[in-house]
Amino acid sequence: EISLNELLMGEDFFRAVQECYTVRYAGAVFSDFLWTMRSMYLPLFLTLGMRLPRADVYHCVATGYAGVLGSMAKRRFGCRLLISEHGIYTREREEELIRADWVSGIYKNIWIEQFKKMSKLAYDRADLVTSLYAHARELQIELGCPADKTSITPNGIDPARFTGLKRPEAMEPDMVHIGAVLRVTPIKDVKTMIRAFAYAKRDVPNLKLWIMGPTDEDEEYARECFDLVELMELPDVVFTGRVNVTEYLGGLDFTILTSISEGQPLTILEGYAAKLPAIATDVGNCRGLLYGENDDFGESGILTHIMNVKEIADAMVNLARHPVRRKQMGENGYRRVMAKYKISDMQQTYRKIYEMFENIDW
Repeated sequence: EISLNELLMGEDFFRAVQECYTVRYAGAVFSDFLWTMRSMYLPLFLTLGMRLPRADVYHCVATGYAGVLGSMAKRRFGCRLLISEHGIYTREREEELIRADWVSGIYKNIWIEQFKKMSKLAYDRADLVTSLYAHARELQIELGCPADKTSITPNGIDPARFTGLKRPEAMEPDMVHIGAVLRVTPIKDVKTMIRAFAYAKRDVPNLKLWIMGPTDEDEEYARECFDLVELMELPDVVFTGRVNVTEYLGGLDFTILTSISEGQPLTILEGYAAKLPAIATDVGNCRGLLYGENDDFGESGILTHIMNVKEIADAMVNLARHPVRRKQMGENGYRRVMAKYKISDMQQTYRKIYEMFENIDW
């Protein structure tokens, strides 16, 4: 048995890296390339070294390292492998790496290629690969997943959680309350939301923005958001931290997301269950949720381009100034979520998948 340190620092790994460097990356500094390979393969080898319990079905909620584990289990135990991607893992890692400060130049591409390889392995080994909506399925196929393995299983929420909602005392009845349920991180682009709110508030002074969610995932970014609110003198922007959103939804007039990347946001669906329309950027499945996919329920919000402060501000003003339209959009969203996005429907879909695995003679 060889230690991981001996493997990564050993002659065999060195020669493999040297060969790859000579063939594809001879223009780079070799020492940098070598240490990049070591840092890249350390988490992969740690994953491969994990002890796996025997199971009939492995259900991975992503490709990447989870998909590697599932693929290893299938080879070892001859089990079934189901992969459910709520976000397209490879694309999400690619977006993060493009923006990352800790890696630059060709090393961004090397890391991106590594994640693509891991996802391709999982796609090849999987018996079934699900996604949340049609375009995500198209991306999976584009990334190398065989089309006949793919299936769409939308998100689901429990509508019962959102009945009997009440307005909290802290939410003044003479204000128009906007709710953003999110992690305060760069991918949610909270800064654009704050800037847009500042412009919208010039036209509608009684706007108030509630930003609900954890602020400790990227404390530096969160601090920049707090500072921006202070700099722009916006006392009507409230960071609640992590909360039970059902305690706030009853007082909101609409929800908002200004993300630069999303899958199929639960916050929009939960807002619909409370009959709240949404403003969202045109990412992930937001267009389908707001405008519908093969249904005639009508618009349930306003779609904007990412990072477009004016569009987002205009959308806020539009919904704030038109309560009748706002109410109709909320009703449209409620009908959409009840027809297509209940958790009972999602559970039934997965139950059928597990039953299919159980009944197939492999």
